[in-house]
Amino acid sequence: MTDQPEHTDYDGSAGGWGSLRGIVETIGREMSSVGALDTLRQQNKTGGFMCTSCAWGKPKHPHAFEFCENGAKATLWELTTHRCTPDFFASHTVSELRSWTDHDLEQQGRLTHPLRYDATSDRYVPCTWQDAFAAIGTALKASEPKRTVFYASGRASLETSYLYALFARLYGHNNLPDSSNMCHETTSVALNELIGSPVGTCVLDDFEKCDAMFFFGQNTGTNSPRFLHPLQKAVERGCKVVTFNPIREKGLTSFINPQRPLQMLTGQETPISCQYLQPRAGGDIAAIMGLCKFVLAEDERQGGSVIDHAFIAQHCTGFEAFHARADATSWERIEQESGLSRADIEEAGRVYVGAERVIGVYGMGLTQHVHGFENIAMLVNLLLMRGHIGREGAGICPVRGHSNVQGQRTVGIAEKPELVPLDKLAAMFDFDPPRSEGMNTVAVCEGLLAGEVQAFIGLGGNFLRAIPDQTRIEPAWERMQLTVQIATKLNRSHLFNGRVAYLLPCLGRSEEDMQASGPQTVTIEDSFSHIHGSLGHRTPASEHLLSEMAIVTGIAKETLAPHPRLRWDDWTANYALVRDLIAETYPEEFYDMNERMFEPGGFYRGNPARERDWKTESGRAQFTAPQMLAATDVEDAPGRYRLITLRSNDQFNTTIYGYSDRLRGIEGTRDVVLMNGADIERAGLAAGQRVSLVGDADDGHVRRIDGLEVIAFDLPDGTIAGYYPELNPLIALKHHDRKSKTPAVKAVPVRIEAA
Repeated sequence: MTDQPEHTDYDGSAGGWGSLRGIVETIGREMSSVGALDTLRQQNKTGGFMCTSCAWGKPKHPHAFEFCENGAKATLWELTTHRCTPDFFASHTVSELRSWTDHDLEQQGRLTHPLRYDATSDRYVPCTWQDAFAAIGTALKASEPKRTVFYASGRASLETSYLYALFARLYGHNNLPDSSNMCHETTSVALNELIGSPVGTCVLDDFEKCDAMFFFGQNTGTNSPRFLHPLQKAVERGCKVVTFNPIREKGLTSFINPQRPLQMLTGQETPISCQYLQPRAGGDIAAIMGLCKFVLAEDERQGGSVIDHAFIAQHCTGFEAFHARADATSWERIEQESGLSRADIEEAGRVYVGAERVIGVYGMGLTQHVHGFENIAMLVNLLLMRGHIGREGAGICPVRGHSNVQGQRTVGIAEKPELVPLDKLAAMFDFDPPRSEGMNTVAVCEGLLAGEVQAFIGLGGNFLRAIPDQTRIEPAWERMQLTVQIATKLNRSHLFNGRVAYLLPCLGRSEEDMQASGPQTVTIEDSFSHIHGSLGHRTPASEHLLSEMAIVTGIAKETLAPHPRLRWDDWTANYALVRDLIAETYPEEFYDMNERMFEPGGFYRGNPARERDWKTESGRAQFTAPQMLAATDVEDAPGRYRLITLRSNDQFNTTIYGYSDRLRGIEGTRDVVLMNGADIERAGLAAGQRVSLVGDADDGHVRRIDGLEVIAFDLPDGTIAGYYPELNPLIALKHHDRKSKTPAVKAVPVRIEAA
C-alpha cells in the first residue's frame, strides 16, 4: 500500500491508455524478462500459450495482441525475475509472515525449491523431491481416504486434472472440491437441472449475430476484458446492451480499444450499455421477474406474437406455473425488492421484445447468493420465453473465472460421482471407484471445524484465503495431519500447516515443460467448451521445479500400490498418452484429441442444449416459479447493509498485483468500504472516515473488520461494497446457495460501527 491512498472519480473508459499504463507498471514491478514480451505476443493464439487468467474464448482469427490488461499482468506476474529462495525462509518465520499482506507475500517472487515445514524452528526448510514424495505418501497411507481432500484451483491443465482425479479415486475418495465451488457451482447445478447442460450454450460466433445482450452481475472491464472487443463490435453494428449491476462499472459503460490507433489518439470512446440499471444487492430475481411480467403483458397486447409459443409447446415444461406466478406478483413488490422502477424495467423489456436474438450474460453477481439458483433460473425463464436457447446468435453465457476451471470439471474433478463415468474408469484401470458423494468447499470447511478432515492437498490456488469464515477455520487447519500445497508463489494458505507439511513449487504454464519425450503441450477448456493446446517456451524459474503433472504422479507412486495399468512414469514422460486416456474416457467429446488440440479457435466438445437436446429429467427445458423475489435470506433491518465483495482492476482472484483500482478511482489502498452519499449521510458518517464492518449473521460468532475508509460511490441504497478476499472473514460459512452451496458473498449482512 502507499502512504497516501486516494480516491478520485475516474473519468476515463475501460481500456485506453490506462490499460497500457497498468501493463507497463507491472513490468516494472515484476522486472519481467524480454522473453515475457515474446510470450505475450503468442498469448491465446493457436500453437502458442493459453493465458492463465480468465477463461474467455480464444478466437479463430486473433488480434495482433490477443491479451488484455489483466491477462498481461498474469503472465508478467508468472514470469517475474523475483525469486523466493530458501534464504528467504531462513530469514522469516512462518508466524511472522502471517502479518504480511497478500501482495507482499506474492511479491517475493517464484518459489525455487521443494520445502518442508519445520515446526521446531517455525520455518520452511529445503528438502529433496524424493524425500517429499516419500513423506507425503507415508502420511496419506496412514490417513483415512474419505477424510482426505484433493483441491484443484482451476489453473491445472486437462492432463494433470485427469490424473489428479484418477489418483483421488484410486486412493479411495471423491473429495475433489475446486474453485468452481466458490463461484460458478451454482451455474453447474442450475443449468444442468434446467436445460440439461452444466455450462453455457453460446460460442464466440454468437456475439457476431445477436441483436441484444442482457448483462447481470458481470464486470467485463475487470474480470474478462477481452470480452470488450466482441462487445464493442456488436454495439457498432447495432446490438443493444442492457446491464443490471448494483455497481456502475466502467467496462460496461464505455471502452477505448488499445488496438485502434485512432481511438487511442482521439480519445473517442465507444458507449457500451444503452441502459444501465442498478438493482440492490440480491434484487435480480425481482428485476428479471419484472422483465418477464412485461413480456407476458406485451404478448397479450400483441395477440400472442411476442412469446415463442411453438417453441415452449415443443421443448419446455412448467410454463403455466411460471406464468401464474408472474401474474400473481405485483409491480409494487418487484419495485421494492429490486430497487428499480417499473418504468426502467419496462424500458429494458422493450429492448428484449424488439430483439430477434438475445444473449443472457452473467457472472458471480448472480451465482454467489443464498438463492443464486433462482437467479439463474429466472434468467433461463426469460430466455426460454422467446426461444433464445438453442439457436445461433442467442443463448445463456456464464462468464467463468479461472482459465481451466470448466475443463477440470469436464475431465473428472468433481465431488459428485454421477458427473463422472466411474464404470468406464473401473474398466480402464481395474479398480472399484468410490461411489459415495465427496466434499465440496463448504463441506470441507465444515469438516475442518468438526475435526473430520485429516489431510489436504492443494493443486494450486489459495484455498484458505478464498473461503468464508477464515478466522474460524485457520485454527482448525493446523489440526490436520498433512497439508501439501503445490504452487508457483507464496500465499497466505502456505502459512497454516498440518503436522506434516510441504510446499512444492511447480512450473508455470508459460514455461517450457521438458520431459523424457521432449517439450510437452498441455490443454485447457475455455468458457465456450472449446479445447486449446498450450505450449510454454520460457526457461523455468528454477532448475529445481517440477511440472504439476510430475508432482501429482510422484505423490501417487509413493501412495498407491503398483499396478500394470497405472503407468505414472510413462504418462509423465509423454502427456499425449494422458490425452489418449481422456479421449478413451470421453470419446464423444475428445475423440482424436491429440490431432485436434491445435485447431484454430480450439475444437468444440459440443453441448446438447445448444442443439435443443434437453438432457433433463423431463427431457424438456424447465421453466420455474420462484418462491421468493430476494436472493438473500436475511430480512432488511435498521442499520443492516448488504455487502458485496468484489475484485479490483489490479487483482485476479486472491492474487493482488498492486493497489491501483483505476476504473473505480481508488489508488494506494484496499482497506475501504464503498457507500452511496445518502447512506453515508444517514449513518452520520463522512467520506474518508475510518469505520468497522461487523457481521450480522446472528449465529453467535463475532465477525469484524476494522480500519476501513469510507468512500462515496455510485451504489443503491442499503448496498455497500469492499474488496475480496480481505472482507471474507465477515461471511458466515452457513451463508451459501441452498442447492449448490456456493458461498453467498454478494449480499452479506453487516453493520457499520464508527471508529
